Amino acid sequence: RRPTVNQIALPILMFAGGAAGNLIAILVLSVSRQDRKSSAFYTLVRGLAVTDLLGTCLASPLTIANYLDRQVLRSDRVCGFQSFLLLFFGLTGLSIICSMSAERYLSICRPYSHQRWAVDRRFAQRLLLLICGSHVLFCGLPGLGLAGSVLQPSGTWCFIDWDTDDPAAAAYLVLYGAASLLLILGTIFLNLAVCGALLLMRRRVVRRPVTRISVRDRWTALTSAAETQMMTVLLVTSAVVLTCSAPLVVRVFANLFTQLSDPQADLTAIRIASVNPILDPWIYILLRRSLFRRLLDSDGDVTVCVCVCVRESVKVSTTLQETNQTLIKLSPSATRGQKIQGHMNHDLSPLHH
Repeated sequence: RRPTVNQIALPILMFAGGAAGNLIAILVLSVSRQDRKSSAFYTLVRGLAVTDLLGTCLASPLTIANYLDRQVLRSDRVCGFQSFLLLFFGLTGLSIICSMSAERYLSICRPYSHQRWAVDRRFAQRLLLLICGSHVLFCGLPGLGLAGSVLQPSGTWCFIDWDTDDPAAAAYLVLYGAASLLLILGTIFLNLAVCGALLLMRRRVVRRPVTRISVRDRWTALTSAAETQMMTVLLVTSAVVLTCSAPLVVRVFANLFTQLSDPQADLTAIRIASVNPILDPWIYILLRRSLFRRLLDSDGDVTVCVCVCVRESVKVSTTLQETNQTLIKLSPSATRGQKIQGHMNHDLSPLHH
């Protein structure tokens, strides 16, 4: 039976949207400023865009081909390959998003740790290689016989067998679902922690009197444009990750621990998860660069003030640590140096939060 226009239109539109969106995202990143190219955050963004593009270009054609010929996914090798793609790119995307949230948390809430651990472009590249390598091994375990891949009742996609009686296969599904759930919760927690830190910073600035106009300008920039931008991007990220990834995780546990089978719910969950690569580039690239550009430009030196504020906080923190270590080595009364640093850190505490 040949597919209808409505049946074939959805996977084609999702394939075109995912490929076009991620290509635009990669192009925008390629022509971005040099300082953004060298940052860890934008390196992870590029990794996410490339990952989403590869996932879309590898998985979607199999789905479209199966709509045209229902015998495509009946091959065990093709079915196992599509199952691997869904496992790998789903978990890899969550891991990269969580890494991006962690990088933002360190940069905003722990700037000294961010600098001490050298979280830069090379660090992000090594992290991406570690994520991809470990996930290839983990998601390739079903192909080595740990779990079986089956064609789902809808006949349009393959995944791990939900109804398996093999304890090893069931344990693998639980481990996969638990890892996905932890990544989702970790992303939400880190994003909310950053939002809370920014709100706390703003409250401290409002209550704390300032005497210099330059300091006031810096804090105004940091707590207005930057706060609005970061909070909006992070909250949208949390909502998209939860909406797109949670249904499939829920279906994994539901099919394992309940006797109720709902193939339509499984199909809906995998379709929602497939929307994630389409939305990712618009959230992390286009929304971040275009929606707030007018806001940043209208405030004149807002971007410069924010960069100066964060840079100065890192430099001051590093200087205090080096001074304290020198006092401990040279002075027998090291307690006095530690007290001096403690008072200075207390006065500069908003910068570290």
